[in-house]
Amino acid sequence: MARLPRRSTVTVAQPTSEHRAVEDFDVIVVGGGPAGSTAATAVALRGHRVLLLEQQTFPRYQIGESLLPSTVHGVCRILGVEDEVARAGFKLKRGGTFRWGRNRDPWQFSFALSPRLADPTSFAYQVERSRFDAILLDNARRVGVDVRENCRVKGVIADEERVRGVGWSGPGGELREARARYVVDASGNGSRIHTEVGGSRTYSDFFRNIAVFGYFAGGRRLPKPNDGNIFCAAFDEGWIWYIPLRDNLTSVGAVVSRENAAGIQRDPATAWRRLIDSCPEVRDLLQGVPQATEMPYDQVRVRKDWSYWKSRLWRPGMLLAGDAACFVDPVLSSGVHLATYGALLAARSINAGLAGTLEEHRLFEEFEARYRQEYRLFYEFLVSFYDMHQDERSYFWKARKVTNVGATEREAFVELVGGLASGDASFGGLGEAGARLTAASSELGTAVGRLPDSDGLRNPLFESAAIREVFQEGAVLQERGVFGGPLEEETPVRPGGLVASEDGLTWVDPGYRSPAG
Repeated sequence: MARLPRRSTVTVAQPTSEHRAVEDFDVIVVGGGPAGSTAATAVALRGHRVLLLEQQTFPRYQIGESLLPSTVHGVCRILGVEDEVARAGFKLKRGGTFRWGRNRDPWQFSFALSPRLADPTSFAYQVERSRFDAILLDNARRVGVDVRENCRVKGVIADEERVRGVGWSGPGGELREARARYVVDASGNGSRIHTEVGGSRTYSDFFRNIAVFGYFAGGRRLPKPNDGNIFCAAFDEGWIWYIPLRDNLTSVGAVVSRENAAGIQRDPATAWRRLIDSCPEVRDLLQGVPQATEMPYDQVRVRKDWSYWKSRLWRPGMLLAGDAACFVDPVLSSGVHLATYGALLAARSINAGLAGTLEEHRLFEEFEARYRQEYRLFYEFLVSFYDMHQDERSYFWKARKVTNVGATEREAFVELVGGLASGDASFGGLGEAGARLTAASSELGTAVGRLPDSDGLRNPLFESAAIREVFQEGAVLQERGVFGGPLEEETPVRPGGLVASEDGLTWVDPGYRSPAG
């Protein structure tokens, strides 16, 4: 069903003599992080005129250092930047190591044992986001994107039919305007304009957590070949991540209940040290290691309200991507994946829209349906993953059982999954949502329990439907990047849906393919 245009007009400051002449582009992207760079590059690769406005000046600090293979071998290869990322010398990551679940012994999640992640690409990287993000933004410049840093978007320009552009201020504070057929908001969780697509932002009560994190100047590493793995360890008050960025730099963060917010925000550094000391597995890895003193890693930071989604991801002329659209709990390192995947979906719809090959509403309903689907898979998996950990003494873990996904959140989740744009009639109401989560948790717990008896040739984890589904679309992205297309013929995700072109940059109707694909 087509989205109805909003019947209000969004305005920015009226033009004055301070404004320069209005500039015209095909697409304006707000935000230069992975989502913004991906969307801008993927549109520019099709020859369109793209303006990217970034509030900060790169390189800049950002959290979220642990990547998934789909970003490295899928999105980065499609964008033409994979070799440069490989040359950057980032720490190789072959999977994850977890002290989580019923078994007190750590267990491995290996990308190499997935039947769809071939050994040559069964790895990702632990990256310093300041460097990784700058590589993506510089690549956008190389392919023709007009990148302007230290520029702040003030608001969108719209009429009753669609968004037409943005008003923004330059480095000197001068007011400007730019017009385009499409605006992509990729300006992060602090977006000032995401409300312009309509809808609401739903925060997850289940993942109502707060994170306090910082960096150490080194730290012990896991035994090879897993020395580059992210290590996640559950303890009474929550869980801790341990990410080896380089030999002399380790990212360490504790995720605990939001009820601890006051104490953490009052003295983040003391709370951070206390929580690390409460988790013996991580505390021992840091024995005698000093806190990092190099900028920007010398600070202890706090982030709250990890998980949320927008009930609406587009309106005519405007789309949301990355953290402006959604974010889910960081335990599976899904942040950059969801950001770049959503941005690539947006670019496909924009490219097809600019080409005029398909009806606009059909293109952007495809974008929204797939984005919702990917978020749903990660959300379901992570609820199940939390539920799998057994610690009935702990308030944190008792509150994170499938049975404690409240009715209000389940209602919002059912709406997210089964919205008009998704066409997913197979997903029922609240009862089915609870049953799906319970079954996924049980299956995942069984699969992890079988790991000690694995022969090393088959990974029981990938016999779990929850695991297979959550990595399926990422595997398709990898296959497209490595082999030029998926190994199996791609089929629409919903009745009447679309499939990606051979280069992964636009949508095509599976009932008709042009000679160029």
